[in-house]
Amino acid sequence: MGVEEFLPELGPLRRGAVRLHPRRGEPGAHQSSVGGPLLWPEGEPWPLCTAEHEAWGSEPSAGPVPFVPVVQLFRSDAPDAGFPEGTDLLQVLWCPHDHEPALCPEPRVVWRETARIGAAAARRPVLDDAPAGSVPVPCVVHPEAVVEYPGWDDMGPAMARGLWGRARRMEERTGWGYEEHLSTAPGIKLGGYASGAQGSVAMDCGACGGGMDLLLTVASWEYDPASWKRWLPVEERTDADGERGPFSIEDGLGAQGVAGLMLGDVGSVFVFECRRCPERPIGHAFVCS
Repeated sequence: MGVEEFLPELGPLRRGAVRLHPRRGEPGAHQSSVGGPLLWPEGEPWPLCTAEHEAWGSEPSAGPVPFVPVVQLFRSDAPDAGFPEGTDLLQVLWCPHDHEPALCPEPRVVWRETARIGAAAARRPVLDDAPAGSVPVPCVVHPEAVVEYPGWDDMGPAMARGLWGRARRMEERTGWGYEEHLSTAPGIKLGGYASGAQGSVAMDCGACGGGMDLLLTVASWEYDPASWKRWLPVEERTDADGERGPFSIEDGLGAQGVAGLMLGDVGSVFVFECRRCPERPIGHAFVCS
């Protein structure tokens, strides 16, 4: 259904996003993936984390710890995902241990032009003792372009008050709840709005002071008990039980938790970047349920 048919004020606030829809597989280095091998140039040092790592109930551990692949995306698979000029490959890695102050993995973003990679590295360092649920298992991806609208927190209190009544009438008429089904998409995605169970997330650039753009959301779940009716692909609804839906913890290795991630208590890591600064500095935030 068209959200703007009922809430036309949201038109100027629409944003594009790309849901990656990871599914278990054996991706190669020349494929887009979640948790798969990266097309890494031979001779380029693999990033290592030398920070002190927080560990609940034990002494903090220190590096060096090799970063692990999180997302690799070729521009050909998501041509509208906002690649910088002269690049056609996005690679996101992180150190999977908890870091201050957010107590979450520390990400790193690499933009590349594949024509300049040359010979690809045949091997990469392997991390054997990562915290459980912090390293995605190898998944192929099925990118899907979607349109998002701001959650109630993102649109501001004045607009939220003005739209609340009409949004409730829309739900009564159509069965679609604005926050759960029609605003921000869950799961691992590029772009869109940064919205978690505790509200919206924003970040300013430490270099220029301006607001940063959301680059990537890495979520523990691809959908939840409230959102599955809209965001669970129809191809995977064979186990749905009426309005309950396949969202129990036992389904964690199915579509809901296919990448094997459990970041805190069903949390999400949001990776931001500043597109005004030439270096495109990044920042990140962590939100639990």
